[in-house]
Amino acid sequence: MKGDQLYVYRNLWNQEGVYQHHGIDCGDGTVIHYRKPSEIVEKTTFAVFSRGNPVSIKNYSQGFCFIPEVVVSRAESRLGEDKYNFLFNNCEHFATWCKTGISDSIQIRNFVPAMGKFNTSKLSDLIKRSLKKTDNRNGEQLMQDALHDIKTVWEQVQPEYKQTLQEITSWEKVAKQALQQNREDLARAALVKKRNYQQKAWDLEAQLNDLATMTENLIIN
Repeated sequence: MKGDQLYVYRNLWNQEGVYQHHGIDCGDGTVIHYRKPSEIVEKTTFAVFSRGNPVSIKNYSQGFCFIPEVVVSRAESRLGEDKYNFLFNNCEHFATWCKTGISDSIQIRNFVPAMGKFNTSKLSDLIKRSLKKTDNRNGEQLMQDALHDIKTVWEQVQPEYKQTLQEITSWEKVAKQALQQNREDLARAALVKKRNYQQKAWDLEAQLNDLATMTENLIIN
């Protein structure tokens, strides 16, 4: 029905039901979604979205959702967008934002990892060997090993990244409050703290983007 958040299971390495592909039902036989492989938000036929697979509706029994007309309007407002990112702006992020106003991907939070103190060079080599199949094990096993190693650090690093963003906001508030009290010395100290956390956030974000690219290339190939 119009405004529904649809999802269909897509295959990975010839395994069924590996990940969900999400989109928004326009109610006229078309679906708006981050289409693969173009990685652009497009309006396609229902058949193109489903690829012949069973389609399900994501239910929101609790919590806020926009009315169907608004959901479709939000989806249409992003037609042509080409800012796809496997970790931060994938098809589920897009559809959930259209439906609830919150950009979120449950399958990313539960499965795909983020980067932090993990040895990225080692992971990169592992992925390269997987793609080239030069290891004595086959490429599929190497892929599974790489994803397992990546998943291990997800829940360790993601809270640190979120905490860093919170610290940036907190120290900015402290600086503003200090200025209101004519305490420029405290404001300067707070801004130094903010800059330090900002640099840390940039470093983490750069690592996350590197991992997003490596993970996506691994899955696509």
